[in-house]
Amino acid sequence: MNAYDQDELVAKFSAYAPHVDTAILRKAYAYSIQAHGDQERASGERYFSHCMSVASSLVDWKLDLPTICAGLLHDVLEDTPVNRETMRAEFGEEITRLVLGVTKLEHLEYSSRDDIQAENWRKMLLATAQDIRVIVIKLADRLHNMQTLGYLPPEKQQRIAHETISLYAPLAHRLGMFQLKGRLEDLAFQRLWPQEFAELEAKVTAMLATREATLRRFKESVERALADSGIPHRILSRSKSLYSIYGKMRRQNKSFEEIQDALGVRVITDTLANCYALLGIVHTQYKPVAGSFTDYISIPKMNLYQSLHTTVMGPGGELVEIQIRTEEMHRTAEYGIAAHWRYKTGEHAKDAHLEEKLNWLRQWIEWLQDLKSPREFLDSLKTDLELNQVFVFTPAGEVKALPAGATPLDFAFAVHTEVGMACVGAQVNNKMVKLDYQLKSGDICKILTKRGSVPKKDWLIFVKTARARSKIRHFLREKGIVA
Repeated sequence: MNAYDQDELVAKFSAYAPHVDTAILRKAYAYSIQAHGDQERASGERYFSHCMSVASSLVDWKLDLPTICAGLLHDVLEDTPVNRETMRAEFGEEITRLVLGVTKLEHLEYSSRDDIQAENWRKMLLATAQDIRVIVIKLADRLHNMQTLGYLPPEKQQRIAHETISLYAPLAHRLGMFQLKGRLEDLAFQRLWPQEFAELEAKVTAMLATREATLRRFKESVERALADSGIPHRILSRSKSLYSIYGKMRRQNKSFEEIQDALGVRVITDTLANCYALLGIVHTQYKPVAGSFTDYISIPKMNLYQSLHTTVMGPGGELVEIQIRTEEMHRTAEYGIAAHWRYKTGEHAKDAHLEEKLNWLRQWIEWLQDLKSPREFLDSLKTDLELNQVFVFTPAGEVKALPAGATPLDFAFAVHTEVGMACVGAQVNNKMVKLDYQLKSGDICKILTKRGSVPKKDWLIFVKTARARSKIRHFLREKGIVA
């Protein structure tokens, strides 16, 4: 979207935070313009246009005042003579800390691009552990860079697109920012595989034209079925991003025409109980496809996402995926972590459970800190950002979400460090398995332990998660077995 001018930016912010004094927002706007002066981007536009686009995205996501100010100022320390002491004097500690969090490191001390990339990610994630808003600013920054990628040399386009699809889009997914994840993936898809992108875009456009009427009839049919329920609801259409369709085609080795859920509907209601009530009505009216129902409300994804998913046979024999969720779940599904900044009488009040929900992030950063090699750091980061997860149960019925390909050892360390350290074997669904066995969703895993048992060096060959790898390596390093 086009960046707003100053008055429009302030007006958009004040629409959701009417009691907040915007004087510092106007100051940040003017300060950024002056600091960047005549600097230009590769497109020939004034550099400030980028800062404005970042701030515009943050306003669209309804972030708080310090975050938007930091968005306007995010490149000032990196690209202008202004230093942190001057910024702290002008804008205070909070805004300066956010800007420092997204400021890249000096490149002089690193010998390779891998080292630079790994250290920048490590620094950013450490800042994120202190304040999640750092990563949200960085994602807004990456979105605009991807939207203007065409002005860069082809080699640089490829490198940035690859980093976006392998690190930034999965991170947006882990933070529950699905809209942003889809946009980043499609922008990268267009650069990395232009022919496949163009072909798929043409097919989706044609399908939307032919299926629009079908989808409208189905929505009307659902509306009639729900009308007598007395349950408040609204119905929205939705289509998958091009890259998610492409990914499904590759994973399932199917043609575009064989992908059934490229289009679907969402039913939004008011309460948790009404989600299940509406599901019952939908399944009474339409035949559900066997094995298609997934309950992400009782077992939420790691990234805060909650919804009921089911695929049903429509009136004309077409298959349509239906997602049922509350308004609050819908806000979280659209904006993820950014949906949890809300204003109350001029002060932002974060979701009371937000810290708990972000605990995975802090633990994950702690584990990543123990990885010394930049390449290992990036590989572990990509593994733990894996979009495909498996849900594995303890014998007591507690569920653990792990990346696809995770092993009983990863599960053992997810249960407790001491369980992982003393692991000597595992049973999956009451059968003994090797420790490098790949777990599947629904597996019940029992870890066998032995007092005095310790981690083995060859465990590092097959564990998937950063937590398991970090704990094993830490033990072996203390014993002098690995460097």
